[in-house]
Amino acid sequence: MCGIVGVVSKAPVNQLIYDALLLLQHRGQDAAGIVTQQGRKFFMHKAKGMVRDIFRTRNMRALPGMCGLGQVRYPTAGNAFSEEEAQPFYVNAPFGLVLVHNGNLTNAKALAQELFQTDHRHVNTESDSEVLLNVLAHELEKVTRGVTLKPADVFAAVRGVHKRVKGSYAVVALIAGHGLLAFRDPHGIRPLCLGHNKDGGVMVASESVTLEGTGFEFDRDLQPGEAVFVDLEGRQQFEQCADQVSHNPCIFEFVYLARPDSVMDGISVYQARLNLGVTLAKRVISTVPPNEIDVVIPIPESSRPSAMELAQLLGLPYREGFVKNRYVGRTFIMPGQGVRKKSVRQKLNVIGSEFKGRNVLLVDDSIVRGTTSREIVQMARDAGARKVYLASAAPPVRFPNVYGIDMPTPGELVAHGRTVEEVREIIGCDALIYQDVDAMKQAIGSLNPRLSGFDASCFDGVYVTGDITPADIARLNAGRDQGEEGDEDTSRLALPNAQVA
Repeated sequence: MCGIVGVVSKAPVNQLIYDALLLLQHRGQDAAGIVTQQGRKFFMHKAKGMVRDIFRTRNMRALPGMCGLGQVRYPTAGNAFSEEEAQPFYVNAPFGLVLVHNGNLTNAKALAQELFQTDHRHVNTESDSEVLLNVLAHELEKVTRGVTLKPADVFAAVRGVHKRVKGSYAVVALIAGHGLLAFRDPHGIRPLCLGHNKDGGVMVASESVTLEGTGFEFDRDLQPGEAVFVDLEGRQQFEQCADQVSHNPCIFEFVYLARPDSVMDGISVYQARLNLGVTLAKRVISTVPPNEIDVVIPIPESSRPSAMELAQLLGLPYREGFVKNRYVGRTFIMPGQGVRKKSVRQKLNVIGSEFKGRNVLLVDDSIVRGTTSREIVQMARDAGARKVYLASAAPPVRFPNVYGIDMPTPGELVAHGRTVEEVREIIGCDALIYQDVDAMKQAIGSLNPRLSGFDASCFDGVYVTGDITPADIARLNAGRDQGEEGDEDTSRLALPNAQVA
């Protein structure tokens, strides 16, 4: 999971891209980078860390130009500790290309071998994004002759990419001296939208909130398989570059990943979470009589809309029982589960009066490992709760995600191969209520009936690209993190929700 942005403007774009990356910071906190273009020359600065820490005044002054792109990274493949794998990536031929990518290529290893043996191109890191850049470069080189580059050539290159690359990918690239290219994979798994400002500038970004927060007007989402080429004057050309498309956005974007104030693929993220609260309320009634619940308490942050809607429908008080300290370091950079447990209590503190002597219903957006959930349930008991019920706005996470969310291996998923009752015993709550998979799809899908469906693979095990086998999952999991085991917990469960920070 990453956040990407690209801009063509009539004015310098360094500050604009910086501001856009701040609005996308919730999508990745491990590394960030910006590239700008002046004339035919690229200027780049990237490093590990948060946007506000990476880009100082001297770095910003060294990023001139009126077009550029940027990315915030949350690593799901390659080496999470390598500064070289921060994006953007650059190759000097043809023309000079830089690229940022959100998603995950499921055939990256085979493509890397193909690039070396057949295309004679060198890939210097373990990043699938560098593989994708080199595939695009090779396809662009095949269709161009001389220095003239036509939009038709660019779209032909994207067609070649679609034929070779598998998995999920939303891409923004700069072609030196020519313009900006953006495209989505044929299933539209990862998001990408487009907008303009009153000065004739054009922006593409992962979420609509990025456009609105930087003074751009949202135009539309790029469609699956579609590409847009924006020349240096801001003129836009669109073309569908995939032979077969279906629109299956990642449902986890709506459950957890995206900011609530974004609209993605025609769906309000906030409304989607309210709808999940409606369907979850029905599940709660069938498990725990509402008269046995004294109060509904969300686990911050993204469960709040679902928890509020659920409480209202059940006629129960809604209270904030946890206070989140946003200045504590991320839990997943701390070695070992012992330190992780301590960090959960540092990150969340209870308001004891909301728990003491009460039967509380805790609402979370999802449960992945179960480690944090178990600790939070114990915190509620320590604060004096008589009974602790736990409801998840998402169904059980039983399968790894291979499309750009760093889900753990199957053995690390608390619901994998276990019944709900077995998970309840592990977490230690008095009742455990999960969202239903079909109800989740209906609750969110009803907001845009034109969608083909969703990628909900981590819940139902159905991989929309149709090319994933158990062997592929094992291989992808083996390559998702190259640090020593226990060095850091990079699961989604540990990912800080910075949506309202």
